[in-house]
Amino acid sequence: MTVSRSLREHLPAPLARTAGAARRRLRGLRYSYVRLPAFPPVATTPVRMLVGPTNSAGQGHAWAQAARQIDGVSAVSFAVHRKGQFEFADDYGVPLAWFGQPRWQRAQQQHIESSYTHVMVESARPIFGARGYPDAEADITAMLEKNLDVSLLFHGSDIRLPSRHAERERWSPFTPGDDLTDRLEKQARRHAELVQSLGLPVFVSTVDLLDDVPDAQWLPVVIDPTPWHQAARPLFSTEKPVVAHVPSNAKLKGTEEIDAVLTRLHEAGQIEYRRITGVRHDQMPTVIGDADIVVDQLRIGLYGVAAAEALAAGRIVVSYVGDAVRERMRSLTGRDVPIVEADPDTLGDVVTGLLADRDTATEQAAAGPGFVAELHDGQRSAVALTRWLTSKEIV
Repeated sequence: MTVSRSLREHLPAPLARTAGAARRRLRGLRYSYVRLPAFPPVATTPVRMLVGPTNSAGQGHAWAQAARQIDGVSAVSFAVHRKGQFEFADDYGVPLAWFGQPRWQRAQQQHIESSYTHVMVESARPIFGARGYPDAEADITAMLEKNLDVSLLFHGSDIRLPSRHAERERWSPFTPGDDLTDRLEKQARRHAELVQSLGLPVFVSTVDLLDDVPDAQWLPVVIDPTPWHQAARPLFSTEKPVVAHVPSNAKLKGTEEIDAVLTRLHEAGQIEYRRITGVRHDQMPTVIGDADIVVDQLRIGLYGVAAAEALAAGRIVVSYVGDAVRERMRSLTGRDVPIVEADPDTLGDVVTGLLADRDTATEQAAAGPGFVAELHDGQRSAVALTRWLTSKEIV
C-alpha cells in the first residue's frame, strides 16, 4: 500500500474523496494531449439504451444484448476496466485511470446525453466518471435534465440490507460490528434513500432482492448456455467424483464451511475437491464442465450467475437457495429451481447422499439446462425491459 493511500484511508470520507480526486487530476495531466478512447457509433433506432458502468459478472453486456431483441431498440454496454478483475465482454469501456480524467469525463457525458434515450445505471455508480461523488445521483440529475429515461439496476450487496438479511436468514454472513457488514449496511441504506428520492424504475438481478426493493422489476441474469453445454463431460465419468467450488466472495458464500466439509471428504478419498481460483471467465466452462458437483454458496439464500452457468453445463448444483426464493420463483415462473438444497449443517450429508444415489443426482442435473434455457437465455430479460424501453414514443 502506498503512503498516500494509507493517509487517505485515515481521512474523513469527504476529505478522502477530495484528496483522491485531486491526485487523479494531477496524475492525469499526462493524458491532456493523448487521443481519447473511442466511443461507439450512435445507432439510428428510436430507442437507444446504455447500461453501465460495472458490468458485474458480464451482466450489463448480456442485458444489452437481450434488449436488442426488442423491435426498435439498440443497446450498448459500458464498463470501467479495473486491473485484477475478471475480463467480461462489453461494447466499450475505459481503464480506471481514464475514468478519473476530466477531459474524458466531459466527452463521456456529451456522448451519453447526445447518443442515448435510455440509461440503466448499475449499482448507483457514477457513469460520467470518478468526479469525487459517492454515487450516481449527480449524473442521474444531469441526464434527467436532458430528458433521458433513467433506471437503476442492483446486483446484490449494493442494495441488500445486511441487518434485514440477518433477521430473516439463519445462515446470514452479516454480523453487526463486522467491517464488511457495516460498510454494506451504510451503502445499502444510502442506495435505498436514492431509490426512494429519485422515484425511477428499478430492476434487480435476483429475486431475493425484492425483499429490499419490493417495487422493483426482476431482471433475470443472462448467460449463453452453448459454451457451458459444449464443455461438459458426462457426469460421474472419472475415477473419483469431482466437486468444485468457486470462492468469488468467500465470506458471503460461506467458503470456510464449504472448504472444511469438502476437504474432509477429499481426505477420506470420497471425492476430488477443487477450489477454483484465478481462472479467466472464458476458461470457466471447461473448468466447471469437468466437475460433477458444484457447490455454490451456503449463506445468502439465492441463486445467481455462477449457479445458472453450472446448471447450463448440466452439473449437479448444491447451494443454499432457501424456501422464500424457491416459492417466489414458483410464483413468478411456475418453475422449481433445480438446485439441491444444503446449508452449513447439512452439506456433508447432502454431498454423500448424492454420491450414494447417482441416478437420482443425474436426473436432478438434467433439469438444469432446460431451466436456464427458459429463464436465463435473454428472452425473459427482454420482456422485463420492454415496458421501460417502449412505454412512450421517442422523438
